[in-house]
Amino acid sequence: QVRLAESGGGLVQPGGSLRLSCAASGSIFSFDFMAWYRQAPGKERELVASIIGAYSKSYANSVKGRFTISRDNAKNTVLLQMNSLKPEDTAVYFCNTKNPAGDYWGQGTQVTVSS
Repeated sequence: QVRLAESGGGLVQPGGSLRLSCAASGSIFSFDFMAWYRQAPGKERELVASIIGAYSKSYANSVKGRFTISRDNAKNTVLLQMNSLKPEDTAVYFCNTKNPAGDYWGQGTQVTVSS
């Protein structure tokens, strides 16, 4: 069983930054796939960034160069540093991990980019 808890969302002005954190508990391993998804109102959930191990990272085209995913295995935490935020980044952001035991999601954290 894996539990994920996101934090760090909030209201930020365009051009600003936020750092999201996902704390994982349970059967998490340092090489497990972990990812951030987001879902805006009226839209499907989309993959924002993913990481396998410490160095294999992937990003959606819409966030490349602005967002950075990283993990701290000692703390079982995955971070999403978001810079140069745009209004279209407004969404609920979810943490996700997949392993042979299952597909796990956090409850989500709201990010609102508005002036």
